Amino acid sequence: MLKSEQKVVIVTGASSGIGRETVLQLVKSGYQVHAAARRLEAMSDLKNAGAYVHHLDLTSPESIEAFAAHILNLTGRVDVLVNNAGYGAYGAIEDVPMTAAREQMEVNLFGLAQLIKAILPTMRKQRSGKIINVSSIGGKVWSPLGGWYHASKFAVEGLSDALRNELRPFGIDVVVIEPGGVKTEWGGIILENMKKASGAGPYQPIVDAWTKASSVEAGQATPTQIAAVMVRAANSPKPKPRYVAPTSGRIFLLFRWLLSDRAFDWLMGKVFRLPATIQ
Repeated sequence: MLKSEQKVVIVTGASSGIGRETVLQLVKSGYQVHAAARRLEAMSDLKNAGAYVHHLDLTSPESIEAFAAHILNLTGRVDVLVNNAGYGAYGAIEDVPMTAAREQMEVNLFGLAQLIKAILPTMRKQRSGKIINVSSIGGKVWSPLGGWYHASKFAVEGLSDALRNELRPFGIDVVVIEPGGVKTEWGGIILENMKKASGAGPYQPIVDAWTKASSVEAGQATPTQIAAVMVRAANSPKPKPRYVAPTSGRIFLLFRWLLSDRAFDWLMGKVFRLPATIQ
């Protein structure tokens, strides 16, 4: 067992982007960090930095249970669980195969929930812990061709709200992180998936408009900035239920709160340069 005075943290989706930066910052902050992802070879730098690296496939219930059991056997406790892993199966709802839609929900929602369930008995026994679920402003607002991604993130928001109130009597905090635009490889992957699903069919004009709109990077945060928000939540004795970054993300959420559905639809149509009609 890795007995230590350090607090124990799990970070999923740690092989790149926000997850990778979160691991590095948590290690520097003095935590014992267990980084998990499907690509072990992509985490060699994290291992060199002082993190423990583990294979985890969130589409496999067996992988999740084995991973959780291994961490608890090694450490005997978990102080912070950062559910960062996720991706976007973009494309028109009509075009995205249901197998891809189910896998989207499996990773972004059900895998997250199963890992929480596996860790919770230990946190309840400790009478302490933090669960940090990485959602998105896309858990409250929509973007075209992102229906299945938004469905998963809206669900994470609702799950987290219910969980926060269930776990408060046990001294466990539940925090939602809602990033806006972030400069990572994730944006390119979204476009690739979108073009594959809908780039040559009736929704092609929307794909083309989305592609042009996404080339504007003004107001986007870096993974380092979002990771700093997560570390702040992990360090806080009384974390907020939600953290939104960057400022552009807070502006979108403000407009969603202020505007009617139709008015917000019009605004997002302008942001994404959506065609008014398609022949």
